[in-house]
Amino acid sequence: MKKLLLLSMMLSLTYIIQAQTEDMKWNVGLHVGAMQYNGDLGNDFYKTDMAFYSLGGLSISRYIGSHFDLSLFATKGAVGFNRPAGNFKSNFTAAMLNFRFNILGPRSAVRPYIFVGGGAMLFDKNLNISDGRIDYVTPSFGGGVNFNLGSAVMLNLQETFMYTNEDKRDGVIAGDNDAYLMHTVGVTFNFGKKKDADKDGISDKYDKCPDTPPGIAVDKTGCPLDKDADGVADYLDECPDVAGVKALKGCPDKDGDGVADKNDVCPDIAGPVALKGCPDTDKDGIADRDDRCPDVAGPLELKGCPDTDKDGVADLDDRCPDTKAGFKVDAMGCPMDNDKDGLLNEDDRCPDAAGPVSLKGCPDKDSDGVADIDDRCPDVKGTILNKGCPEMTKEDAKKITRIGSKIFFENDSDKLKAASLAQLDELAKILQRNEGANLFIGGHTDSNGSDEYNLKLSQKRTDAVKTYLMGKGIMESRLQAVGYGEGTPIADNGTKAGRAKNRRVELKTTY
Repeated sequence: MKKLLLLSMMLSLTYIIQAQTEDMKWNVGLHVGAMQYNGDLGNDFYKTDMAFYSLGGLSISRYIGSHFDLSLFATKGAVGFNRPAGNFKSNFTAAMLNFRFNILGPRSAVRPYIFVGGGAMLFDKNLNISDGRIDYVTPSFGGGVNFNLGSAVMLNLQETFMYTNEDKRDGVIAGDNDAYLMHTVGVTFNFGKKKDADKDGISDKYDKCPDTPPGIAVDKTGCPLDKDADGVADYLDECPDVAGVKALKGCPDKDGDGVADKNDVCPDIAGPVALKGCPDTDKDGIADRDDRCPDVAGPLELKGCPDTDKDGVADLDDRCPDTKAGFKVDAMGCPMDNDKDGLLNEDDRCPDAAGPVSLKGCPDKDSDGVADIDDRCPDVKGTILNKGCPEMTKEDAKKITRIGSKIFFENDSDKLKAASLAQLDELAKILQRNEGANLFIGGHTDSNGSDEYNLKLSQKRTDAVKTYLMGKGIMESRLQAVGYGEGTPIADNGTKAGRAKNRRVELKTTY
């Protein structure tokens, strides 16, 4: 009968919780902890020198209001006492219905609370002590704290004091009834439909403006405040204290041009919205009051004035209004001649150094008809054909040809023979005397060996000559080395004498 009574009580409590206001949230939690005893055998409350008996629990809570909720707390574990004065231990299952007061509101990160309630404890049957298995807790009370870990998760710490209607679980019936202290820690989870979606404090059932942005003050119907009653909410109203037009964010417009008076630079005369309510006679997008040329259209960067030659200087200020397109101009709109040589910068190859028109404005220090920027020998008078350098003497030209016939290599190698080095030293001196001359080095072989091999060998040999001359101070840009292999013979490769002639280096000067 008592089992049936306990089961009925728990089902009834659950029904009561579910029957609460549908707008409130549910909360479910899982808990673990320990149980301590206080009775005829002694008091273990908050003492650590005795064994703690563990327990586990499940909680179901329902909000009643912002500070109140109802909680059903079911636990299962063991309780006991173990001292010389006596001992006992018993397993139990308990259910408590508690009315809880949260000291801080639901948005607080830490929410301490106190509670009071009652319930029942179902113990293991022990005929040596009592044949009854149910004790009623009248009352249960205590306190705890919830730590908000997220939008729906909380860490719960709780202390629960339970005073029962019986004095027999410890095997001694004397004095006050048995009491218990439950220490628990748990994690709880909120769930259920949100009933105040915009968090403005007005239930969705009564909220006429359910999409109000967070933090906006609302009236009793949940709608944002509108002090000047112009149909524009204060948080959107740029003129919240004076009635205006919705299209102008609640601001008045005296001249009716669609620009609010507070933004209208010309509030007493109608003008386009884009120009803050000011007129624009030439329709160039610049208000007349800001337009240097209000009767003729022009670009914004020139303050409304035209620029016929598109040089960036308004016709009003341009002394050279017909400047060619692309020419850079000065502040007066005229093309520039930096070096004052009579050639405009765009036509002058040397705009920062004066020179004759015949050389496109470039100077010619040695007056040889070759502009300094093109003159290989700018300090020595030369010829145009030689790029400003003087002609090489016939004697030097002959020496170069003769030197080419005296350059020899080790057999089947690109290593220069010692006898060739003196010839190359003489060649370097000639090139140093004739700075404008370039040297072309051509390498040739006889027909012994494959075509591919001979081509590579001839290239290596010409490169060896080039490298030697560079080591003597001749710039690489003046030297060109090409190997032709056996492809251009000058004698018969069928004879020993012919092959000797075909193994040669040819030297040519160019400018």
